Amino acid sequence: MTPDAERRPDRLAEPPSVPDPRTVPYPEPAPAPAPAPAPASPPPPAADTRREGVAAPAERGRPEKPRRWSFPRTRRYLGRFSLPGLAGALICYCLSLTPSLLPRVWYMEAVMCGVTTVIGYAIGVFIGWLARSLIPWRPGAGIRRVARWALAAAAVVLIPLFGVLGARWQHDIRELTGADQPGEGRYVYVVLVSAVIAMALLALARGIRWLVRLVARLLGRIIPARAATAAAVLVVVIVLGFLVTGVLPRAAIGAANSVFGGLDDSTATGVVQPTAAQRSGSPESLVPWSTLGRQGRTFVAGGPTTAQIGAFTGKPAMEPIRVYAGLRSADSVAAEARLAVRELDRTGAFGRKVIVVATTTGTGWVNPAMTNPLEYMYGGDTAMAAIQYSYLPSWISFIADKAPAQEAGRDLFDDVYDRWLELPAGHRPELVVLGESLGSFGGEAAFSGTDDIRDRTSGVLWVGPTNSNTLWSRFTAGRDPGTPEWRPVYEGGKTVRFANSPADIASTGGWPRPRAVYLQNASDPIVWWSFQLAFHKPAWLNGQRAPDVSTSMQWYPLVTFWQVVGDLALSTAVPAGHGHSYGTLEGASAWAAIIPPPGWTPERTAALARQAAG
Repeated sequence: MTPDAERRPDRLAEPPSVPDPRTVPYPEPAPAPAPAPAPASPPPPAADTRREGVAAPAERGRPEKPRRWSFPRTRRYLGRFSLPGLAGALICYCLSLTPSLLPRVWYMEAVMCGVTTVIGYAIGVFIGWLARSLIPWRPGAGIRRVARWALAAAAVVLIPLFGVLGARWQHDIRELTGADQPGEGRYVYVVLVSAVIAMALLALARGIRWLVRLVARLLGRIIPARAATAAAVLVVVIVLGFLVTGVLPRAAIGAANSVFGGLDDSTATGVVQPTAAQRSGSPESLVPWSTLGRQGRTFVAGGPTTAQIGAFTGKPAMEPIRVYAGLRSADSVAAEARLAVRELDRTGAFGRKVIVVATTTGTGWVNPAMTNPLEYMYGGDTAMAAIQYSYLPSWISFIADKAPAQEAGRDLFDDVYDRWLELPAGHRPELVVLGESLGSFGGEAAFSGTDDIRDRTSGVLWVGPTNSNTLWSRFTAGRDPGTPEWRPVYEGGKTVRFANSPADIASTGGWPRPRAVYLQNASDPIVWWSFQLAFHKPAWLNGQRAPDVSTSMQWYPLVTFWQVVGDLALSTAVPAGHGHSYGTLEGASAWAAIIPPPGWTPERTAALARQAAG
């Protein structure tokens, strides 16, 4: 037997005539018969998937009713949120209900709470990510479950608790500021509205994240994945930054100019064109009535009449001079200033006892509580000049472009001062400066310091200064040791003094002229708001508090910043003497301290405040 036959014994039975299988291909083998089917067995029992949130199969012939909502779905939805993020959101929500400078209405409270809640969530997410990056340990499912239940229990306790405390704090602040006491039950809406706002902001953030991922996927087709992610983040940040700092602000400012520019064309109810030659906009004026703007028309047509002034002084009164130039009165702010000086010359203003150079607020407004008392005090023997540099309210002007305010304050004062210097030294009127809010910011631009104020003015009144005022910041930072920031003393009060109330400047003994007064309420958010408030505790919250600032107010990073932002929106919705509201009592007391007429008494100041307010 050959070796080949040993390896394949089945070939021994083949006849000799069969060809050699090594030279002839084998035929295709017949298909094997299919195996017999295994006996049927009952299917395994269906697993109970109810605990996983999946509906069990419906019984045959009985279709299952669809479930629109289930607790497992809610749990899966909440599971999308970061546990550290939710903890941070809860903490910041509670802190946002703590008191700030001014009382807040419920809807403003809700907006501020919604914003700070999202900030807290972002902080919690970042801390959680940082912890996972630095600590290799990961909590198990049981620990995570306990943590979520603990957080839920804390929310159930803290949200109602701080809601009650927040309402009580707001009640106390209203008592300090003399504001009205609305129903505290409305603060129940704060929880609901702030939750809606927070969810909307989170949806916006997740939309940005989705955009980053989309850009990363597109870039990932041509560059490595990690490089694509980094490039996507950079691209989205640049685009959003361009929109936020470029396109959107320009569009918003353009829209605001259209709205407020149209409003500037209107005239307030009850305001009519003056007929007295001592007023801009009159038939004899160099400035047409139609170009003055809404606030300019109100200014030149307002103020006390000669009869009212005479009734107060008991003597015949002069017609007070009021000069104004609007944005449509000249081609530029500098041209407006020159036009105002020509108006002063036309009206004989340089022959009056007092000339006031007033820098207006953003819309061109001049506070009558600051102008009327001085006209009463001097029997109408006064002249006031002001120009407009913007259509926008002060807060928009400050954010958009505050340079025109400084240009207006500097150009108007310098032009008036240059004309004033041409007068004989013994025949020059008292030259005083007035500015409120953004007007104080602009008015400071004309001076380099206290020496300049003493050399070129007879007195200065700056009301409600902004935290960005150059001279105010310098004087406050250089205050005498031991004096609080909310009522500083600078160089012993030699030239500049700060007043939170009329009592602070009632005594003028040992105070040489000229005198400068910063009239600032301790609860005025315009005075204290700055970007530094987000990460640095302000000095005005250290030590003894001002009388109208709650002792319960504390500083919290980021939270206090947004609280004071909310206060800005309601800064004038409080009685005079608080917030950014300054009345005739403050104005009369300030002028009585800065430039009182001979023989003036505190009793006359009180009578003046009553007369000017009436």
